Amino acid sequence: MSQRLKQPLESIRVIDLTRVLSGPFCTMLLGDMGAEIIKVEPPQKGDIVRQQGEIRNGLSWYFAAFNRNKKSVELDLYDEGDKALLAELIRTADVLVENFRPGILDRMGLGIEALKALNPRLVTCSINGYGSNGPYADRPAFDFIAQAMSGFMSVNGRADQEPLRSGQPITDLVAGLYAAFGVVNALRARDANGEGQHVESAMLNGIISFMAYLASEHLMTGELPARTGNDHPLVAPYGLFRARDGEVAVAPSNDVVLRRFMRVIDLEAILDDPRFDDNAKRFARRNELSGLIDEQMTRQSQAFWIERLNGAGVPSGKVQNIAEALAHPQIAAQEMVIEVDHPGRGSVRMTGFPVKLSDTPCVVRMPAPELGAHNEEILEPLRRGRPA
Repeated sequence: MSQRLKQPLESIRVIDLTRVLSGPFCTMLLGDMGAEIIKVEPPQKGDIVRQQGEIRNGLSWYFAAFNRNKKSVELDLYDEGDKALLAELIRTADVLVENFRPGILDRMGLGIEALKALNPRLVTCSINGYGSNGPYADRPAFDFIAQAMSGFMSVNGRADQEPLRSGQPITDLVAGLYAAFGVVNALRARDANGEGQHVESAMLNGIISFMAYLASEHLMTGELPARTGNDHPLVAPYGLFRARDGEVAVAPSNDVVLRRFMRVIDLEAILDDPRFDDNAKRFARRNELSGLIDEQMTRQSQAFWIERLNGAGVPSGKVQNIAEALAHPQIAAQEMVIEVDHPGRGSVRMTGFPVKLSDTPCVVRMPAPELGAHNEEILEPLRRGRPA
């Protein structure tokens, strides 16, 4: 039997001062990769997400889904004795992650310079709304506001509708993802240079970076992108088309794939029509062209077109609700819904690991912890003057 390979972050200890979503998502990703995550929570109440969402057997599945692979200790960061314990814990750590508003840790005496003095090899990571400098640095942040301010909402929805937010809290998740990415890079730099550094990830910055070609087109032309609903802002045809029993999403993003699409639906000749023989003309007459495609596709079912289009190399699929998506055989094959036993609370189903490593895969080593479950393991040695 071959020896078990260590997970990538197995020797890394992370002090997690975060709560709600962006920070816990970041530390969950680090924990899934093997890091020891010590979640520091306020006594008695803990992370407020413990009481949010649907509760079953006294457990929030929302909390459980974002706090697996973590240990929990209770410390009051406004109590001098508990802050002293935290300082000792920080001396043993590799990473500290926090998502307070900028300046909060400074006022507690735990700013970046103080942390560096405690542990020069410590990688510190701050997740916030707008970054730690600039005119909005001190503003309270929320996912909805970051979506609104970034231009992200301005391009979502149809031209005749108000701007729309993303249904999921995308700026929180993007900020947490970038934070985890930054931490891993800072650890790699520490291996090379010997000292830790500070990582910052902001909700607004993250979603700005996700604006992709919408940002690049505006920066080049100065024009504002229009809201185009399910149509593509640069190419046509593209989007949802009507089959006999419902809509089919089709993404013919270049001329080669477009010709395959039109061939499958028996409209290839239209690509030589002077009205539609290049993308600019098709884009200008998009509604007319989409009507012709709908007329052709309503003759057959969703399943008929999806099978034939994908078989021809044309990306297509059904718009599924979340129940259909999570129950789909592809998601099952990818193990993107997993079941985790929480002793005394029952079994919890949650989303799985989106990154697949062939030799050192992510694993659930422990379920989301009970509040303060690791006080004795982590804090008692520190109280007795020994490292945890």
